[in-house]
Amino acid sequence: MLSMMLALSLVLGILPLVGVAWTLMNGLITTVDGLFLTLILLMLSGVFMLNAFWEMRDSGMIKKKVTTPAAKAPAAKTS
Repeated sequence: MLSMMLALSLVLGILPLVGVAWTLMNGLITTVDGLFLTLILLMLSGVFMLNAFWEMRDSGMIKKKVTTPAAKAPAAKTS
């Protein structure tokens, strides 16, 4: 079951992408204001999607990456 924070993060991560599509369809991307609007919306979307990713990882929907210990280098010979 989705937690409320995960659902809210997904919704707030998708809404800015709709704004980016609107900016592209209206041709505002060619202006400086449109460029900065697009960058801000993409950053907002990225922050909320990252939060959604962390929520899914913490709840077990996405498996955590298993790391193996690095192989130890042989000890240097001393004379």
